[in-house]
Amino acid sequence: MTYKLPPSAQKVLTTMKKAGFETYAVGGSVRDLLMGRPTKNWDFTTSAVPSEILKIYPDGFYDNAFGTVGVALENGEIYEITTFRTESNYKDHRHPEKVLWGQTLLEDLGRRDFTVGAIAFDGKNFIDPYNGQKDLKDKIIRTVGNPNQRFAEDALRLMRAIRIATELEFLLEAETFAAIVANAALIREISSERVKEELLKILATDHSADGIALLKNAGLLQKILPEVEKGFGVNQVSPGRHHLYDVGTHSFLSLKFCPSQDPLVRLATLIHDIGKPATFKQDEKGLITFYNHEVIGASLARHLADRLKLSKKDRDRLVTMVRWHQFSVDEKQTDSALRRFIRRVGKENLKDMLDLRIGDRLGGGARETSWRLKLFIKRLDEVQKQPFTVADLKVDGHDVMEILNLDSGPKVGEILNMLFNEVVEKGEPNERSSLLKKIKNLTS
Repeated sequence: MTYKLPPSAQKVLTTMKKAGFETYAVGGSVRDLLMGRPTKNWDFTTSAVPSEILKIYPDGFYDNAFGTVGVALENGEIYEITTFRTESNYKDHRHPEKVLWGQTLLEDLGRRDFTVGAIAFDGKNFIDPYNGQKDLKDKIIRTVGNPNQRFAEDALRLMRAIRIATELEFLLEAETFAAIVANAALIREISSERVKEELLKILATDHSADGIALLKNAGLLQKILPEVEKGFGVNQVSPGRHHLYDVGTHSFLSLKFCPSQDPLVRLATLIHDIGKPATFKQDEKGLITFYNHEVIGASLARHLADRLKLSKKDRDRLVTMVRWHQFSVDEKQTDSALRRFIRRVGKENLKDMLDLRIGDRLGGGARETSWRLKLFIKRLDEVQKQPFTVADLKVDGHDVMEILNLDSGPKVGEILNMLFNEVVEKGEPNERSSLLKKIKNLTS
């Protein structure tokens, strides 16, 4: 089979080679090329040092210690061109103490993490000293060289291995997985921001639940999300209850069945019951309860979000979903109750809440939906057509003052509130002509 780079990537190779430098496409983009997967933002490795790369691409930017020059293309993509590097000692299980330029491509490939990413392409031929193509064919993630050494050098690779295996639907080679288990505690040396990035990438994959299962089996989940780990073994099966699984298994299955593609909604689904271990009660008849677990869970979710350094916006969304995931779908609910629910969670979060509920139901052994849930969704749509505040009325204070010849003041607000209550409580139409007529009738 013949493989070709996209024209923009081929142009980089050609330009660098004409300048007299060895240059190769490398890393995940080459892996994706071999797998027939779409890729962008190609990475290159070269014998040129940064100053030489910048002479060829004077508009490039170089603001790091790792020999990487960013080159912005006309199509808006940014390609990275990095000088050959060689091995050096690592500090803090993440960063090399010193960046050393390598002399050959083989030196550069030898320092990379996984065989499937240690393949170079010169536009015609693949250079594959670690049999990465065979591992691609066999669907295996394996480290380059000694796995314990690779993970000790950079502990973020512990999560990267699982994330890449999850993304590609590959297996972890036995020695590689054993080394992840043996070195799991090193993940605590990695910054929260980087852990968060890898976790959200895992949650964004098509098989996110499998990724979480790998994290658990490798001993990493307990280090990253101990709140979720605590749920495994906490029984929920009791008389008159619908649950079939313990809290941890239910949380895992809820994630598996959550229909949302949003990694934050999937995270909320995974952690929605983290308040249950602290609220577990069982009476003499064997009935198990978790009263107020959603309140405790919201507090724990806030701490979890802060630990992972989520943005304020994402933290608030996460906490909201956990706090209100127990919403009632009783067909006897009033429109006022539905409006209160919408105000609590926000209109923008309604779909997320419903996706979490579907995952929660399926993860507990129930059907995807019920007639009550369908009715609830229908009524949510209907209620949203009604005004939520006085500001949503089709008339305003100026109309009241003009018709009734009033000055601005409390009386105007009282009349608007009266109109709002008639629309909301009595079902009067929120139509301008109808509301103007009601205001005029107040003069008689």
